[in-house]
Amino acid sequence: MEAILNGSIDTGTDTGIGAGGRAGKAEEEAFVRMSALSKVYPNGTVALQDVNLDIAEGEFISFVGPSGCGKSTIFKLITGLSSHTSGELSILGASPKDARKANNTSFVFQDHTLLPWSSVIDNVMLPLSLRGDSKKESRKEAERVLEMVGLRDYAKALPRMLSGGMKMRVSIARALVSKPKLLLMDEPFAALDEITRQTLQDELLSIWQQERGMTVLFVTHNVFEAVFLSSRVAVMTPRPGKISTVVPIDVPYPRGEQYRTTARFSELVGSVSRSLSHD
Repeated sequence: MEAILNGSIDTGTDTGIGAGGRAGKAEEEAFVRMSALSKVYPNGTVALQDVNLDIAEGEFISFVGPSGCGKSTIFKLITGLSSHTSGELSILGASPKDARKANNTSFVFQDHTLLPWSSVIDNVMLPLSLRGDSKKESRKEAERVLEMVGLRDYAKALPRMLSGGMKMRVSIARALVSKPKLLLMDEPFAALDEITRQTLQDELLSIWQQERGMTVLFVTHNVFEAVFLSSRVAVMTPRPGKISTVVPIDVPYPRGEQYRTTARFSELVGSVSRSLSHD
């Protein structure tokens, strides 16, 4: 792969942070570390092979690649929902399961997964209720994150009363309520129309900048979305999944609607797209 800093492609062997990021050298400050990470399922399927990536605290990293390349498998390993076969994986120097027990990670799925019989605020409070926090403090924190996603006036509404975009906002609020250090998002906007999708992209970046220090890992099939949101984009190969290329997105935050129409945005989308087509 060609190397292009200042507007092109960085090979996957250099896991430092691009100019668009908010952290220093990933090698020195790795928040998430994947080293020779592999996953082989009992039926012999090699889902991941020798994945190497260091992620610093405060980064926004998107993973793109063809279906079945192992993007969601990486997330399952990071959340401790599955175990890797070989290699190393750590979060703040701890195992994924220990990080999850310490409430350091939260997950947003493509499906909003809301409890249909519970109000918006009760859905958002659920993680805090499950860990035994007081109802008064849980409600206060739930109201804070609902304000952040623009849904405080819908606190008493049931999910069936909400649009698809509003349901996803509730899901994001529920993930944020426990103040995670690491937020994983697996194609959360895939089922939404383009206008709603772009609105939520804008809101997600605003939330990320408010929650200083929170690290976001984001899976998407949409190259435009990855380039708009990310400080770096990790491009994965077809199965067995590897990170072939890491593209630094050297555009400072905050990013608004005008960024989508710039020549630089188009150049970066082209860089990621070419990388995908070469794998």
